[in-house]
Amino acid sequence: MTERVAEVERRTKETAISVSINLDGTGKTDITTGIGFFDHMLDAFARHGLMDLTLRCEGDLFVDGHHSVEDTGIVLGQAVALALGDKAGITRFASATIPMDEALVMVALDISGRGQYFGDLDLPFGMVGDFDCALAREFFIAFAANAGITLHVNQWAGINAHHIIEAAFKAFGRSLRFACEEDPRLHGALPSTKGAL
Repeated sequence: MTERVAEVERRTKETAISVSINLDGTGKTDITTGIGFFDHMLDAFARHGLMDLTLRCEGDLFVDGHHSVEDTGIVLGQAVALALGDKAGITRFASATIPMDEALVMVALDISGRGQYFGDLDLPFGMVGDFDCALAREFFIAFAANAGITLHVNQWAGINAHHIIEAAFKAFGRSLRFACEEDPRLHGALPSTKGAL
């Protein structure tokens, strides 16, 4: 399998974002979005996904965090899709269930080429640090659409918003890692009955 790395930049009137990712890394991160809790979540995603991730986001935080979080999902999703290339030999499907204290979240995904998000995170209105809880969903929608993956994020238990969101990001990183891994029994073939992803 060739080196699976990508760099993507995107500039709009609302955000300027650059991402560099190595899907076969060790979990090394260098992340700055201007939203402390979001940096923490992206770090957890990459570390548990064993991806090397460098990410910079300069956004219009004087408005709120929405554009920064959603646009980061767009650019990170694009970078993952680019790094995956033709997807030959990948495992494709994976899931992970992560507990964090009272919270329990399962993420299942399919690197299908069809970008869809389905989730049921039961998060309160409000903030975790400087992160609006409603933006977790926006990030996952943007990532799934731009990475071309079908993404399910299901909460089985949880009260504390920090714990629920962190369990989701850790499970997301872990399941993406497993889905991207090479399946040696495929011998480089696409894991698809129709021969395309």
